[in-house]
Amino acid sequence: MGLIQEFKNFAIKGNAIDMAVGIIIGGAFGKIVSSLVSDVIMPPLGILIGGMDFTNFSYVLKAAEGTEPQVTLKYGSFIQVTLDFLILSFVIFAMIKLINRLKKKEEAAPSVVVPPTKEEVLLAEIRDILRQQKS
Repeated sequence: MGLIQEFKNFAIKGNAIDMAVGIIIGGAFGKIVSSLVSDVIMPPLGILIGGMDFTNFSYVLKAAEGTEPQVTLKYGSFIQVTLDFLILSFVIFAMIKLINRLKKKEEAAPSVVVPPTKEEVLLAEIRDILRQQKS
């Protein structure tokens, strides 16, 4: 019974739910970045380098022989995935930097100072008198 209760506490806490939401949004955001790189950034870059589709850049390691297909090193796809990663990493870095800046503003906000009550003032005076008597 303890294991079930422990799992229930874990699943109901915000940590598990926040993690699930983060994974789902992260997956969708990854698709957006992939589309940005492959559909927006790479076509103009392909024009700049001679009108070729950048993802088709490859180097043939072994030519096709009979029924065996050729073996290629597809470095264009690798470069595109690397650009996806760099853009995604930069955006996440910028988001974390923004969140940290907002947290600092919250911490820097002045706290409300509550004036002491009459009882606290009287107790402080009594404490001070007692300290003077000991000296």
